[in-house]
Amino acid sequence: MTMVHDIDTRGAQHCETTALGVLLRHQGLDLSEPMLFGLGSGLSFVYWDSKNMGFPFLGGRVKPFELTRNLAATLGLELAVRETTSARRAWDQVSTAIDAGHPVGLQLDSYHLDYFGSKVHFGGHVVAMYGYDDHDAHLVDTEQQGGAVTTTLASLAQARAARGPMTARNRSFTLTAPSDPPAPRSRIVPAITACADAFLDPPIANLGHRGIEKAGKLVRGWLQRADDPQRDLPQAALLMERAGTGGALFRNLYRDFLGECAQLLDSGHLRTGHRLYTEAATAWTEVAALITTAGVSGDARCLAQAGSLLGDLARLEREAMQALSRLGE
Repeated sequence: MTMVHDIDTRGAQHCETTALGVLLRHQGLDLSEPMLFGLGSGLSFVYWDSKNMGFPFLGGRVKPFELTRNLAATLGLELAVRETTSARRAWDQVSTAIDAGHPVGLQLDSYHLDYFGSKVHFGGHVVAMYGYDDHDAHLVDTEQQGGAVTTTLASLAQARAARGPMTARNRSFTLTAPSDPPAPRSRIVPAITACADAFLDPPIANLGHRGIEKAGKLVRGWLQRADDPQRDLPQAALLMERAGTGGALFRNLYRDFLGECAQLLDSGHLRTGHRLYTEAATAWTEVAALITTAGVSGDARCLAQAGSLLGDLARLEREAMQALSRLGE
């Protein structure tokens, strides 16, 4: 068995921040999950629907791997990314790093992993790998999936090579911290303002505060949009609460990030953002509950309530991000 020594296999709530935590703690940089998420400017919103989708999807974060790229740039980390269509080369890239004593991040389709509880295709899943033997790979996944877990090498190869939405071609990555990295505290303001600016000025109406406002209008027709409302609406709400990392489409993580920052920086804008995202997190959980009730009962009034609440959330989050965008002034 080949293992990287001194690995802290703590699982966190979100897959990408879990993997980043493993890789960075091995470099001697131990940050909380909310801090990793916030310094990576991870908060976003997308209303995603298309003809080939069974039902719309509400996303609360930036696209997979963007958080990793953002965090590396923010903290001055060397990010080495490798992709290949060759299964043999893909394995060589990972095993070489682990043989040299470096844990590796992998982007893959969670559907194929032996231990994964929910058999749904998701090509943007991220894990950290820290060991292997002739049969199994040793990984760190989210707390929900078990933290330190194993999957067969065959299933891992399938997961890494999968094609479809959000997949990457056998993507693996390592992080190396500089000898004198910038203090995370010094990077808080640029990370927050970059996130706020992207949220306030999205390139299309499906993103940011405009996307939330659009969702508020479209969610009212979800009973007609669904092939099977009793299945589709509760499933959408479940993804909002479970895939949204502790509920509320990642607003809980960003709320906690802003709370940590408020302990480090004395700023009225920061306190305003924290207060408003505390409100937003609660309201998003209410939206998910209303969508579930609408699917189970067939009562369109619940979707009308959810739509009104989403309109309120669009204004609330716009106000929060406007305050946070002024942090750099």
